[in-house]
Amino acid sequence: MRAVPATGHGGGRASLEPDIAVLDQDPPAGGTDVLRINDLRVEFRFPRYSVEVLAGIDLSVGSGEIVGIVGESGSGKSVTALSIVGLLQRPGFVTGGRIDFAGTDLLEVGADEMRAIRGNRISMIFQNPRASLNPVFSVGKVLREVLRVHSGLRGGAATARAVELLADVGLFDPNAVLRRYPHQLSGGMAQRVMIALALASSPQLLLADEPTTALDVTIQYQIIQLLSRLRQERNLAQIVITHNLGVIAELCDRVAVMYAGTILEEAPVERIFDAPRHPYTQGLLAARARTELTGRLESIPGQVPDMRNRPPGCPFSPRCPHAGDVCRTANPAMEAVEPRHRVACHRWTELA
Repeated sequence: MRAVPATGHGGGRASLEPDIAVLDQDPPAGGTDVLRINDLRVEFRFPRYSVEVLAGIDLSVGSGEIVGIVGESGSGKSVTALSIVGLLQRPGFVTGGRIDFAGTDLLEVGADEMRAIRGNRISMIFQNPRASLNPVFSVGKVLREVLRVHSGLRGGAATARAVELLADVGLFDPNAVLRRYPHQLSGGMAQRVMIALALASSPQLLLADEPTTALDVTIQYQIIQLLSRLRQERNLAQIVITHNLGVIAELCDRVAVMYAGTILEEAPVERIFDAPRHPYTQGLLAARARTELTGRLESIPGQVPDMRNRPPGCPFSPRCPHAGDVCRTANPAMEAVEPRHRVACHRWTELA
């Protein structure tokens, strides 16, 4: 058994959650790529100006692999997920790149084909589970409707499958849960219901946007266990978006560190914790809360830049304690530190 430090938000706004102790396990390595994103670019267009909020994202997810995306609020994590499932709404527009899902470019398919993929082959869990459920419909009505649309099940067959799904996500007395409304669910129960909805069509890829936010540590641990079990049992590829580096450490195989619409570092999760190369990653790790309070909590000075005035050069340079002249003028290319570890920093070799 090992203890992993619970963490809070980047920028030093860390919570004082206790360490989370979990059993060691060897997660399967990612297999053939289920999803591959190349040079994804997104703009928000307003009447008087446009803002590039994703500036060339490259990311892949293999079958049975869990990839974490971590970064401060405003880094572009949720915009990336919404772009994948075709739910990016105005003023957001995808302006370039490719999102290859099982051989299909999701940016090239029509609306009807995208609807067939979304929910059937790709599912998403949103940030606020209770707000994602319709308050006037019971859990059973919502689940049965999803099963009717995506699996063609009706009547008793749909109810039986709904009970099975709720039991699969660890809900006690699923028949009773079917009769409940969203306001009658705890945060943990609502999150499990959302996961059951996402699994109703046996997807190949699950996107989880802040799946443990606003849950207490015990429930966080249970949700982490559940997502890990789903990967083991279903070979389910997952992208997990979170501020919490403790969740990343326990759940993910690989992590991408996002900042200002770009990925600054990507590596297996052990490398990120043991040998981070980008100053921003190092700052996030230093800012996490620990159970032993030996002094003042660390923080990253400054704030995420206003994307209307994106700084020239490296986007992190205004906050970076190691920034030099080249950092403020030239945008760093992504370089290989080792076979599965990449970093976008002009000075990473010196800092190493």
